[in-house]
Amino acid sequence: MTKHLANILTFCRILASILLLLFPVFSMPFYIIYLFCGITDMIDGTIARKTNSTSAFGSRLDTIGDLIFVVVSMIKLLPAVSLPKWFWIWVSIIAMIKISNIILGYVSKKHFLSLHTVMNKITGLLLFLLPLTVFFVDLKFTAIVACALATFSAIQEMVYVITDREIDSK
Repeated sequence: MTKHLANILTFCRILASILLLLFPVFSMPFYIIYLFCGITDMIDGTIARKTNSTSAFGSRLDTIGDLIFVVVSMIKLLPAVSLPKWFWIWVSIIAMIKISNIILGYVSKKHFLSLHTVMNKITGLLLFLLPLTVFFVDLKFTAIVACALATFSAIQEMVYVITDREIDSK
């Protein structure tokens, strides 16, 4: 059981992410499930390393879990907030850099790369915290910080892919 705990947590995050679709955004059940998803994302890799149960399957499952959580969060959160045009342009540029990184990584390594750099982790944590701060800090201000970090992270990732630098897996 301990050997599979990280994958079980990741699978639970996938199910909980889908469950988020059933609750109104910013409601108590939404926040509880959202926090569960974030916490399991933060600890599954640590558990896998501590139990010496890291695997290619677990890494792929974690990437799938991250993708589902992010997509569901965007489906729920983006219609609930008002963001200026500059934000969408900036996010589009970040997305183009990230897509370029995926393509470059595939061309150079012949498989899809999922780099877990420190900056990617910090950016992910900040993006995870944003919905928890919308009632305290104007989203326009936090969006600038998030976009700046995401841009730096995406460019750093591109440098790592181009220079063939190895990154420790999650």
